[in-house]
Amino acid sequence: MSAPSRKTARKPAAPVAPRGRQRLPTAGSDEKRERILKAAEALFDRYGYANTTIEQIVQALGVTKPFVYYYFRNKQEIFETLCWAPTEACFTVLDFAADDPRPAHEKAVDGLQRLIAATIAHYPAGFFPYREPQAFSPAYLKASRNVAQQFYKQFCALLDEGRASGHFDFRDTRITAQAACSLPGFLYNWYQPGGKLGPAEMVVELTDLASRVLGLRNPAPAPAPRKRASRTAPPPQDPSPPRRRKSASSINNNAS
Repeated sequence: MSAPSRKTARKPAAPVAPRGRQRLPTAGSDEKRERILKAAEALFDRYGYANTTIEQIVQALGVTKPFVYYYFRNKQEIFETLCWAPTEACFTVLDFAADDPRPAHEKAVDGLQRLIAATIAHYPAGFFPYREPQAFSPAYLKASRNVAQQFYKQFCALLDEGRASGHFDFRDTRITAQAACSLPGFLYNWYQPGGKLGPAEMVVELTDLASRVLGLRNPAPAPAPRKRASRTAPPPQDPSPPRRRKSASSINNNAS
């Protein structure tokens, strides 16, 4: 069975247009931009936003500053470009096709799984918004709030529908939604690639925990068939006839 189709709706607009002095992107320029982003991502992860400079990025690439400024206006634009990709990937996981036949509770759990997988797949940039919330421009914060609000609107609707159908058990919808989504959000505190669990195993583990936050009710297992009690067979009877007891008179006669 093929996977449910996804919407082909337009992606949310990025808050910045990271082009620096570049006018028209090309295949070659895209490759160079990715080099800059990859080097900057490693530095931001190691030193943090405040302690990373354009000079460090330049040295890591072995280029001059004009090379970087041709594609990005400043350090903040590089940082926001890195963060927007995981933000978009995470907050569009519920954009299912209109004709997706699955019930609400399945869509909600699938969305959580996709959210967790997207967060891990975009390590470490996917964790930057949690580590460095002060680093963003007002335009970026507004754009990220817009996609987050749309996500929670969709998610809460699925939770309410799933609770109405008896598949979820929770009290406050919004609190439950935010609590479930906080599990991948706090990965930045402790997650490291190459740990005890691989990415796929981590996704399964966290999805199971997040589903418990939703109060997901699994169908009760069918009771095992009862075994019919076997009748106890009567003890085998001795085929020989019972011996007759001798009477007292016969004993006396034999003794005389």
